[in-house]
Amino acid sequence: MTLLTIVLLTVFVILTSLAIFDFYQRKHTIRAIYPLVGRIRWLMEEEKKKIHQYFVESWNDGKPFSKDQRAWVHASSKKEQNTTGFGSKSDFDANGHFFIKPALFPKPFDMQGCELIQLPCTKVIGLYNKRKKPYHPKSIINISGMSYGALSPTAVEAMNWGAKIADCYHTTGEGGLSPYHKSGADVVFQFGTGYNGCRNPDGTFSLDKLYFLTKENPFVKMVEIKLHQGAKPGAWSILPRAKMTDEIRQVRGLEPGEDSISPGYHTAFTNVSELLTLIEAIANKTGLPVGIKCGVGQLEQWRELALAMSNSGKGPDYIIIDGGEGGTGSAKASMVDHMGLPFVQAFSTVYQIFQKQGIEERVVWIGSGKLGFPAEVIKAMAMGCDMINVARTMMLSLGCIMSGLCHTDNCPSGVATQKAWRYKKLDPTLKSHRAANYIMEFRKNILEMTAAAGYDHPAQFQTDDIMVNSGDSSSLIPLSKIIGYHKMQTGIYKQENI
Repeated sequence: MTLLTIVLLTVFVILTSLAIFDFYQRKHTIRAIYPLVGRIRWLMEEEKKKIHQYFVESWNDGKPFSKDQRAWVHASSKKEQNTTGFGSKSDFDANGHFFIKPALFPKPFDMQGCELIQLPCTKVIGLYNKRKKPYHPKSIINISGMSYGALSPTAVEAMNWGAKIADCYHTTGEGGLSPYHKSGADVVFQFGTGYNGCRNPDGTFSLDKLYFLTKENPFVKMVEIKLHQGAKPGAWSILPRAKMTDEIRQVRGLEPGEDSISPGYHTAFTNVSELLTLIEAIANKTGLPVGIKCGVGQLEQWRELALAMSNSGKGPDYIIIDGGEGGTGSAKASMVDHMGLPFVQAFSTVYQIFQKQGIEERVVWIGSGKLGFPAEVIKAMAMGCDMINVARTMMLSLGCIMSGLCHTDNCPSGVATQKAWRYKKLDPTLKSHRAANYIMEFRKNILEMTAAAGYDHPAQFQTDDIMVNSGDSSSLIPLSKIIGYHKMQTGIYKQENI
């Protein structure tokens, strides 16, 4: 019997066995009716996303990020050529496509070494409220909250190390402060409804634990209260058991075998008054600036918050507005698609509420939600943002291939998994430089476009500097007419900090 005969016989036996199994099983009707052949449908369904991404998708139609966008992030992170040739691939006539007005005489801009420019925020966070330890971010581009547990230890370490190199801050996410957040970068400690890292045994918030955490880790520069996120506002969050390890439980303050559950609501406060009380308690105890992060929908409580801040002279030092198009490790499809406003509508409605109370300049405004590209940052800052937080594009810089398997623990690139054989292949030394390269190239591109518009800093962009296509190229209208306001020309602590 030849080797070929043995191989063919083996294949025949395996296929026959599978067909018999399919015929008698009742879990999958298609496979029972069409033994073996039904498996082909299953295989194609499983591989559909990959086939579409690599062989069907055009340069601009990929979601949530196009092939063009992913290519720019990857090239920037690797210090490869990230320019494009032969003209734009975008549809200039598309509804919503926007244009940034260039100046007749641009500002001088030195391309050599400009990636090393820090591009600081033009406001000092906590200065207005006289916090004991105000914070002046050295970068307008910073890393948004992505928890250890959702991300692998090597991914978190690479981001923190990269943040140190690029001189930006790194937000912990609501999973607590892990050993992998301690590679040298400034850190923003975020907590959510699970109070991970600052929780009592019964799951309630512990101010004392938060105080000792900040005292023992002086690189923690701010505290962030995550009310919810734009992609799943008010949703319960459960870290899958497949991703739970003893170390993750320890970081989060959970008992052995205890699940990590974050309810859709806070227990430390239930209304605006209680929220403001908690913010002041945290700020007084730690000395640090305190901010909030949330998506936007119903506006009445935002009006109540702005009025209470106006009357009391107190409130959060910064506010992160997270658009509904922002990322999440796991969420129900209907919630991702339909809960929460997209960033432009979310930010503009809240900013106007604060503007009507005359307190918009008291707050440092941070935008979040698919803003990891230079033009989007300029538009956001023209609307009133002072800084931008990015998440998924940071993952792309580490090698994420956008497989959509974050919630399964089967991330093929080692970024969003706790399987050691996967994440240990992600080299934090190499990937930290990739993360830093992306941030520095990002800032360089923003500065180049800012100089082309005749400005020194992107905070100087105004709403009328952005023209938006309302249907065709003959009907461009200023962004101010779409969002309904102009931001202030200069802020109370801007020019001296540019």
